[in-house]
Amino acid sequence: MRVRPGKSSRPRTRTRPQHADAVDGFVIAVDRGRYTCVLSGAERGVVGAELPTVTAMRARELGRKSVVVGDRVSLVGDTSGAEGALARIVRIAERRSVLRRTADDDETTAEGRLERVVVANADQLVIVSALADPPPRTGFIDRCLVAAYDADVEPLLCLTKADLAGPEEVLGYYTELELPYVLNRPDSDLDALRALLSGKVSVLVGHSGVGKSTLVNRLVPDALRAVGVVSAIGRGRHTSTSAVALRLPPVPGIETDPGWIIDTPGIRSFGLAHVSADSLLHGFPDLVEGTVDCPPNCPHTADEAECGLDAWVAAGKADPRRLASYRRLLASRAGEGDSRGDSDQRGPGEGDRRGPDE
Repeated sequence: MRVRPGKSSRPRTRTRPQHADAVDGFVIAVDRGRYTCVLSGAERGVVGAELPTVTAMRARELGRKSVVVGDRVSLVGDTSGAEGALARIVRIAERRSVLRRTADDDETTAEGRLERVVVANADQLVIVSALADPPPRTGFIDRCLVAAYDADVEPLLCLTKADLAGPEEVLGYYTELELPYVLNRPDSDLDALRALLSGKVSVLVGHSGVGKSTLVNRLVPDALRAVGVVSAIGRGRHTSTSAVALRLPPVPGIETDPGWIIDTPGIRSFGLAHVSADSLLHGFPDLVEGTVDCPPNCPHTADEAECGLDAWVAAGKADPRRLASYRRLLASRAGEGDSRGDSDQRGPGEGDRRGPDE
């Protein structure tokens, strides 16, 4: 005969441990349930592959809260960083910013409902685009701008391969935005870019072939070695398919915090289903004022005869290509047209050709 054990006399409680002895850390890589962190004290002054790291796992008490690169966390357990040591993440600090993306633009689709946090606590989104080979894709840049403004992250346009083509057409396309930018050539120094990255957590995004990896390796000479160190937690799997934060080397003669860059080689487009139609417009600040004369609840689509944006563009107050890009995003949100995200518009000199995802 089986006898059912009696109920425990220990009362249940919702009180969570305070973990007063927890130490603060910064998540620099995520790989299959293991999180590579640096302690806040070690975060400053040590650079590249020499940066001591701590491997951690999520504590059960966090519930369904996700931990992503850029998170500021509290750690308990073995935080020595010794081989085989494993700490626990028991708290996640409130995020200053959250950069998100979806796999699709249409929120009614399964891909559109699948929202992913790219990074947390970023200060700046660096959109890396080549001026030639491959030509710039302003449709992709527009999407990145929408995602940046929605996340309250400052955008920075980094134009590479300036030795092959001039920036005039691309900069002319964004002239009304006063978008900060920096030009890079293979033989140019990176002083201007380093100055813009200093003291910030910057996320780098860009298509294949635009020179982003070369840029990362120039900014952080030990980048490949540093990535190799953090990828060790993945049992041999390289972390080139996921975000990884890299500490920038100090600038000679400057004592300020050099900052971090977060390389995101797995991100090739931004689905924008998580961005409301109103917020989508704010990704095009050069068009916002043109909606003042629109009727109430104007959808701003091309078939809306009373939309004020057409007159705004006709008066020369905005580039017609910007309005076309905005309306393509609106159509994509409605499940119409190409929702792949980065193939909706080539560079200003390339017309409106559509091509495969890169």
